[in-house]
Amino acid sequence: MEYGFGAHQFPASGVFEVEPKSCPGFIYRRSVWMGTTDLSRAEFRSFIENLAGKYNGNTYHLISKNCNHFTDDVCKSLTKKSIPGWVNRLARVGWYHQFNLSLSCHASEFRYLISFPPMFRFIF
Repeated sequence: MEYGFGAHQFPASGVFEVEPKSCPGFIYRRSVWMGTTDLSRAEFRSFIENLAGKYNGNTYHLISKNCNHFTDDVCKSLTKKSIPGWVNRLARVGWYHQFNLSLSCHASEFRYLISFPPMFRFIF
């Protein structure tokens, strides 16, 4: 399964799972090998459920809490490695310029126009 984080207007988890490489509305581009974990399936499921509590859909923010931040948290926790810098580069650039932006980047402002990938794929 692949796991992602996306926006919605409710104070409930925005973490979701889909079949690998098949998130509706998105085109799969490539996989990036991040390593392995020793967690069992049950332990991994518990890990995702716990992390999902920190990622409510109504807290999604294009610059400070997006799907790439979720993926980075997963990778750091499981492999002790961050995602490649290029993955979330646009958000970092946006952070430096956010005070000059006239457009809000919070999920509640965008409603359902926010995209969800990248995803974290867990392979057993």
